[in-house]
Amino acid sequence: MIDKINSQANIASMLATMRQHQVESTGKNTPPLLTPAIPETGKPSFGEAIKSAVVDTNDIQQQASSLREAYDRGEDVPLTDVVLAMQKSSLSFEATLQIRNKVLKAYEDILNMPV
Repeated sequence: MIDKINSQANIASMLATMRQHQVESTGKNTPPLLTPAIPETGKPSFGEAIKSAVVDTNDIQQQASSLREAYDRGEDVPLTDVVLAMQKSSLSFEATLQIRNKVLKAYEDILNMPV
C-alpha cells in the first residue's frame, strides 16, 4: 500500500493536480509554486558588495597614502592633489564605517526580535 503512495508516478500525478488547482484558483497561467527558484545571475551577493566596498575604500586610502609620502619626499606632487586624495580617503572610510554601523544595528534588531 505504501509503495503505491510513494511511487514516482503517483507523486508526479499529485504535483500535476496541485499545479492545475493553482492555475484554476488564480485564473491566470502563472508558474507553479512548486518549481524551484532560479537564482538571479549577474547581481553580486550582499557579501560580495560589502567586500567590494571595503576593497575600494582600501585602494583609495593606499593611493592617498602614496601621494602623501611622495609629497613628503619632495617629489613634484601638487599639494592640492594630496589634500583632495586625503579628503576622499577620509570620506570613503567614514561612509564605510557608517554602513557597517547600520548593518550591525539592523542585525542586532533582528537578533533581539521576539519569536
